[in-house]
Amino acid sequence: MRYRPLGKTGITVSEIGFGAWGIGGWKPGQLSYGLTDDAVSLAALDRAIELGITFFDTSSIYGMGHSETLIGKALANRRDKVVIATKAGHVDHHNTDYSPDALWRSLEASLVRLQTDYVDVLQLHGPEIEVLRDDPAIIRCLEQMQDQGMIRTYGLSANSPALAHAAVREFGFPVIQANFNMLDIRAIECGLFGIAQEQGVGLIARTPLNFGFLAGNILPDAIFSEQDHRSRFNGEQVQRWASLARIMLDIAKANTVESSVQTALRFCLSPPEVSVVIPGIMTPEEAETNAAAADQGPLLPEVYEKIISMNKNEKAIVR
Repeated sequence: MRYRPLGKTGITVSEIGFGAWGIGGWKPGQLSYGLTDDAVSLAALDRAIELGITFFDTSSIYGMGHSETLIGKALANRRDKVVIATKAGHVDHHNTDYSPDALWRSLEASLVRLQTDYVDVLQLHGPEIEVLRDDPAIIRCLEQMQDQGMIRTYGLSANSPALAHAAVREFGFPVIQANFNMLDIRAIECGLFGIAQEQGVGLIARTPLNFGFLAGNILPDAIFSEQDHRSRFNGEQVQRWASLARIMLDIAKANTVESSVQTALRFCLSPPEVSVVIPGIMTPEEAETNAAAADQGPLLPEVYEKIISMNKNEKAIVR
């Protein structure tokens, strides 16, 4: 495993992180990748730590707190060896509340589930930019949490790279989480990478496998179970992503699921602006495959640039 600074926060993170949405599991009315087995999830967390993964990204809304509970159980005796990033602002999958009172309640509940007295990174979970503009108390609340030692730093998990760019420009967020992968280079096109480098922002690359399509094993006619949030994707989008993923992976000569996953992660690690990539991990085997990508290093520059060029030629690949 290799490690990078999380911007100017003073926090060091593993290049490959643990995206913990999936281990939150599924219940009616929630968004997820389907049913899970807690024993398998805990084994995945253990294996990730063994492999040198130190960054764990979760949210109060993942499994309505269950993801945090599992992380707390797995990491309680290894707290000083890991970096925990969680999120606040979602009451449920349909309602949000970013008021200072709600943020404090969310953090306090997260700390109980995580079995810790501080969170390394607390991220606002998907607010629109107008929410931040209309209520300056939100940022002040995050700063107070930091001053009181409840969090080490704060950030924003953005609904789009453009919104992330605006949040850095207007509010100076020290950490930003945004989509970036072989099918989605909006973070480059909108200038997010540029401003992140200029201001020393820690950049967390989300959806590096583009919801699993860059594993290379989803067919254009794929049908997902009702418990899988991808069942909400329309058929045309599934066909497009599956076909374009194969084109991008062929450029890098990735012919197996393992090589495809690792190629997709290595693509995300190629820009130095990226601090950490957070693929979803649900099994020990996935932890092993993902962690191995860091050992291989970034893609060859000519391969990376060809994929970027292909994206620019394919208008609105992921929009």
